[in-house]
Amino acid sequence: MAVALTMARMKLSILRHSMKGQQGSTMVSAGSLGVLLAGGTIVLAFLDGDWLAVTYSVWMLGWIIGPVFSGGGDETLRPEFFSLLGLRPQRMAAGLLVAAFVGMAPAVSLLALAGLLVAGVREGLAGALVAVPAMVLQLAVFVLLSKVTVALLGLALGSRIGAIGAGLVNGVILAFLGQIWVFMVAFGQGGQIPEFVRYLPSGWGLLAVRGQYLALAAMAVLIVLLLAAWAALLTRRTGRSRPSTRGRRPMRASGPRGAVVAKELRSWTRDLVRNHQLAFAFTYGVAFAAVPLMVGISQMMPLAGPIFIVMAAAMTANAYGTDGTAHWLTLMTPGASDVRGRQLAWLAAVGPIGLVLAVVCTAAVNGPWALVMAATFALLGGAMGLVPLVSVAGLIPGIDPKNRGGNPLRTTEDDGSATGMAYLVLLLVALTAAPAVLVAVFYGWWGVPVGLATGVLCWWGFGLLAERRLTAQGPELLHLMRTGRRPDSGKASETFKLPDNLSKTQRTIVMVCASLGAIPLAPQGIVAMVFLANGRLEQSWFLATHMPPGLRWPVAFAFVLLGLGMYGTALWLWLRAKKQAAAGKDAVAG
Repeated sequence: MAVALTMARMKLSILRHSMKGQQGSTMVSAGSLGVLLAGGTIVLAFLDGDWLAVTYSVWMLGWIIGPVFSGGGDETLRPEFFSLLGLRPQRMAAGLLVAAFVGMAPAVSLLALAGLLVAGVREGLAGALVAVPAMVLQLAVFVLLSKVTVALLGLALGSRIGAIGAGLVNGVILAFLGQIWVFMVAFGQGGQIPEFVRYLPSGWGLLAVRGQYLALAAMAVLIVLLLAAWAALLTRRTGRSRPSTRGRRPMRASGPRGAVVAKELRSWTRDLVRNHQLAFAFTYGVAFAAVPLMVGISQMMPLAGPIFIVMAAAMTANAYGTDGTAHWLTLMTPGASDVRGRQLAWLAAVGPIGLVLAVVCTAAVNGPWALVMAATFALLGGAMGLVPLVSVAGLIPGIDPKNRGGNPLRTTEDDGSATGMAYLVLLLVALTAAPAVLVAVFYGWWGVPVGLATGVLCWWGFGLLAERRLTAQGPELLHLMRTGRRPDSGKASETFKLPDNLSKTQRTIVMVCASLGAIPLAPQGIVAMVFLANGRLEQSWFLATHMPPGLRWPVAFAFVLLGLGMYGTALWLWLRAKKQAAAGKDAVAG
């Protein structure tokens, strides 16, 4: 117990000292958004039916899948810190579990679980009394499921089959979360929520407050089992051995550029994190486009290929940063076009899969060929140009692959900035297809040559900018990768962090616009346009399909403008604050 309390105090002390500046503002903004979601969850407790059980299943999925996209979740206290203390695995796991309850995410989740108290009060005095231990046990189940999932994923990433399998599972789960409206529509059409939802571990607390007290015992047993599993996985993590590299065929290439292509292609096949990322992007694209088939909507299937390309670009956004100090090889090879070689390797790894998905999925539903092919060609070129450019211009120092710890998902020290870079690339790559898509919507097959032209221009132009920056600032980038600090400022890289001079209101606006701008832009705008172009006007989640004929296209365009406006507002506030901060530094220096 003393170890657990000590770890909890350590975690609390670290968080208390980090509640300053950029990180503190980000935590406050994220906490505010979490409180709003928790409040909405509590409101559902006043409704009849199993909507609260459905919502808690979404919270549970968030705990399971969220850490996959945030560098393995909360790593404030890492098991490696205590590996030399001689603690038994069970004791270490118990201490880390207690410490895991300290933080913003557990506090917000506990607030959301207050819906159990509301549901218990509605059931009577006994339900109200049972609700309190049910809340605590349910939160422990969420936290432990998250920890065990991350540990299993880290173990899976130790082999190629495991890395690919983990990517497939994660892609399916996140796609389901992104298309949650489909399940809501399906449940509504069926008249009731499937009964199995209430019997998931996320619904055991609700079963307990409704009189099935064995659910409390079931949660306690599950917690013990998960704790034992986590303890065993911690032992594997702290005692992890490096995989053997014997038996690999030698790399052969003709010329400097060919050497870069061969090196990158070998990285795509050897780096288990890249295997995981590619498998995830593939599964996400297919699942996200196929889920609407549950409610009879087939128009999204042709988008599987374009979605895969955009997601693959976002997952590999920090390409140079994840290479670590291997950048010195580029500096020591004059004349090697590293950027062009990386572009060709990226196209070879991603392009064939994207094209096959686009062709197969479009043929399966006889979709809009011109629109899909125009978007596919434009996105391939846009991704080839933007991935190296953004990676060089806003490089986030990564952990050298040879120094990655027991959590392979953690490829950078600042996973918040890496996530911001991924979202930026996601948006920018999608925007490169806008001209070709608009031409295809109004002029059909003319969109394909426009897509080819914009793709080639993005590949050549953005690649040229990236190459020039890499040549001009190569030593500085190597210094940044080695130390995490820029030579001119001596401060850690903060390219994708919110400037400190943003007010709390402005930070909230940036967070909301950047997080929610995709909703009006993609589903309510672009996807709705695809439905309107194909004459699909059945009752669905897309508002434009419900409007009178004269308002359908204006409403869809308005949503696109709203989404672009939200992203533009976030970008404008961020750039203005950065400019003001730079002007202030120049004034002080002068």
